[in-house]
Amino acid sequence: MLSRKVKDNIIKVLIYLSAAATVGILAIIIGFIFIKGIPGISINFLTRGYEDKTTYVTTELLEASEDTGNDGEVYVSRLGITLAFDGENALAITEIDKDSPLKKAVDENGNTYEVKKGDAITRIGRYKASSELKDIDAEDEKAKAEFLQKAVDEVNGQEDPTVKLKVVRIGGGIVPMAVTTLYMIALSLLIAGPIGILAAVYLNEYAKPGKIMSVIHFAIQNLAGIPSIIYGLFGSLFFVQILKMQYSLLAGALTVSIILLPTIITTTEETLKAIPNTYRESSLGLGATQLQTISRVVLPNALPGILVAILLSIGRIVGESAALLLTAGTVAQIPQALFGNSASGATLTIKAYTLMKEENNLTSACAIGIVLIVIIVLINVASKLITNKFLAKKGLQK
Repeated sequence: MLSRKVKDNIIKVLIYLSAAATVGILAIIIGFIFIKGIPGISINFLTRGYEDKTTYVTTELLEASEDTGNDGEVYVSRLGITLAFDGENALAITEIDKDSPLKKAVDENGNTYEVKKGDAITRIGRYKASSELKDIDAEDEKAKAEFLQKAVDEVNGQEDPTVKLKVVRIGGGIVPMAVTTLYMIALSLLIAGPIGILAAVYLNEYAKPGKIMSVIHFAIQNLAGIPSIIYGLFGSLFFVQILKMQYSLLAGALTVSIILLPTIITTTEETLKAIPNTYRESSLGLGATQLQTISRVVLPNALPGILVAILLSIGRIVGESAALLLTAGTVAQIPQALFGNSASGATLTIKAYTLMKEENNLTSACAIGIVLIVIIVLINVASKLITNKFLAKKGLQK
């Protein structure tokens, strides 16, 4: 028989090992994502749209002056830009003057279209620069210099005061998915937050023990245990098809809101239970109604716990994939409406999934994973700061 001291030591070792295993697993996961994803992180990745955008624009030309070239670049004075050879998109704009006419270019609809640094020009007038790429060796500096000079000659050879260009705004970035994720977080919390908090208030402050309360708690427990793919199937059938919202931001947010309710209700209810009854009794004793007591005494003191519920919900929204895959869609664009043809949009998690499944692009998928980790860390920090500030005002901060 082992002595009690030996048993205590064994249990203590198991506790330490469990804690170490938890930290180790987290470190391995984050380390793997960062190692694989760091090569895919860049300014362009964080600031560009996902798809290349092609636009035909017309712009005025300046008076010609000296066109200089060095280190594989050439300055085009009549456009006020510096061009470089790009083996994929013909002529890349590496610099653009403050007074360049391209900043006030006009698209085919007559709207102003500002050409920016990083855009590429694939056609100048009738000169199709992109069609000559296949004949140029990327290692042949002389051929590249001649290619750039042809572009300059084409611009300088324009007799009209304007020229038509085909401009490509290079994609490969995550801006549409990041914006869609923020939209999804805001809309889902706007729907689920009030419903979940008010439901918790009813359960803790108004409902009496009995069949109704048992049924509600039973429903909440079952909602928490249902796999998210089931919610996705329901959302796809009810919101997308029956209500004809199509794949849209609203259909996705409504589906995710249902997923969030158990978390918000349970966490908020437990927080309300932790508020001492003496607070309620004191408020009621001073003549306040029950509603005034809840709104001015109970809920303000429960704010830190409610913030925890919101934080957990945000993490669930950011990490959700199955439900949104079947309701919000996989299009890498910023939704232009709540529902309808232009309301579909992929979140960061959905895009990471499709990158792996359809393109086997591990680097970009892990790069998105890094962005998601950073978002969660920032949310945690912000929530902690807000909670500490609240506690400091109440004189409860340690």
